[in-house]
Amino acid sequence: MKGLQEAQENFIREWGRMSSSWGINRTMAQIHALLFVTGIPHTMDEICERLGISRGNASMNLRNLSDWGVVRRFRVKGERYDRYVADAD
Repeated sequence: MKGLQEAQENFIREWGRMSSSWGINRTMAQIHALLFVTGIPHTMDEICERLGISRGNASMNLRNLSDWGVVRRFRVKGERYDRYVADAD
């Protein structure tokens, strides 16, 4: 499992590094990369913890990614928190 997490971290770091070429900020790219490479829904708190970013920063960038249609927000019935998942296509 350690090898998988290390590979994910490398992908997230490199996706963030390339963000300036696309005209977006590093954090936005890293959030997208995290959701894309793991393939599982994350709460905002999980995103913040994994990337070491503030809730405000995460919220603003998740909203922008949602507006672009590359991230989707949803809530599982009976849960209190929204979850976010990247479009896999």
